[in-house]
Amino acid sequence: MSKKTNKFSASTFGKETEVAQENTFYFGQQNFKWMLIGLAFIVVGFLLMMGPDANTVDGKFDPNSWNDGIFSIRRIRIAPLFVVIGFVIEVYAILKRK
Repeated sequence: MSKKTNKFSASTFGKETEVAQENTFYFGQQNFKWMLIGLAFIVVGFLLMMGPDANTVDGKFDPNSWNDGIFSIRRIRIAPLFVVIGFVIEVYAILKRK
């Protein structure tokens, strides 16, 4: 006749076993810093894209006029570049190890 033991048996009841728990959270402080930097790039990029639309002159809609400001270097080249750089930084922040 064998004696069955369980986790509450008398031999281990009075002893506390300490299990070293490793911090299992993947992101560290550096990851969050890079995420905020990437988010700032994305927000700045979208803010640089803002401006009047093609048919707005002096803040009023005029269907008979054309505003060439929509093709400015800031809105066509620089702002999307900031957004793409922001997304690249976000990917780096996610994949970076602690």
